[in-house]
Amino acid sequence: MTQSPLTLYLAAPRGFCAGVDRAIKIVEMAIEKWGPPVYVRHEIVHNKFVVDSLKDKGAIFVEELDECPNDRPVIFSAHGVPKAVPAEAAKREMIYVDATCPLVSKVHIEAERHHADGLQMVMIGHAGHPETIGTMGQLPDGEVLLVETPEDVAGLEVRDAHKLAFITQTTLSVDDTVDVISALRARFPDIVGPHKEDICYATTNRQAAVKAIASNIEALLVIGAPNSSNSQRLVEVGRANGCSYSQLVQRATDIDWRALDGISNVGISAGASAPEVLVNEVIDAFKARFDVTVELVETAQENIEFKVPRVLREPA
Repeated sequence: MTQSPLTLYLAAPRGFCAGVDRAIKIVEMAIEKWGPPVYVRHEIVHNKFVVDSLKDKGAIFVEELDECPNDRPVIFSAHGVPKAVPAEAAKREMIYVDATCPLVSKVHIEAERHHADGLQMVMIGHAGHPETIGTMGQLPDGEVLLVETPEDVAGLEVRDAHKLAFITQTTLSVDDTVDVISALRARFPDIVGPHKEDICYATTNRQAAVKAIASNIEALLVIGAPNSSNSQRLVEVGRANGCSYSQLVQRATDIDWRALDGISNVGISAGASAPEVLVNEVIDAFKARFDVTVELVETAQENIEFKVPRVLREPA
């Protein structure tokens, strides 16, 4: 049977970022150094395939520190944790390694600096997301106010309109954040912003690559987990930029082939916590059903690498 021709537009950059790569290495190196089991508080990154592969190597994933024994190492996820978590680990004399992405740590440092200057913080982020919880947990209760939309800004009750600063979750939509920042600046003209954009380079680059292909494709598949903020934002960016059929899939088995019947091109991207092996799996699934041509659409090159903590580079 003759296969229909189909062009896959492969967005680049896509997939793993430096922070995710570092976090996974931290878990692997901890298992190698201290032996299994090593405990990880919260999913190290939001991807089931990655989490399952680390479980197979000896990682045990828990939601809270009180689920961890005192005599085994614990690792804090790439999303960051409230200050109370490492404080409790130190109190219990646990070995702990912080795998917080350095770009998230940069936001934590910004928040502490502004707090020291007497400013109340406004955080643009998603309620309940681990990164938001971790960042808000760097300061005392009431010192960080959370907004998600321009409408939230209108309802903000602040201590002093002239002593405010804002920070953002690193995995947000660049376009949506611009609208919230505009609303903040309109209502609070004296509000202080970050010296440099909080949204991380990887999030920005992946969204730009999706924008570059969205108006020229009939469907967009973003490989990523449902609880991955940056992956969900890529789907939204695809829809907002001209590709109405933009869907999140965890892997090839999630593809709705009936919805793709009769189309001639598809865009593919992957969230920052999705490994390239899953991208290749999706490409192979298309090759099994279509006569595929793959075209790479590259909008930026990434060569950033973050070092792992010194404790893992020292002999046991």
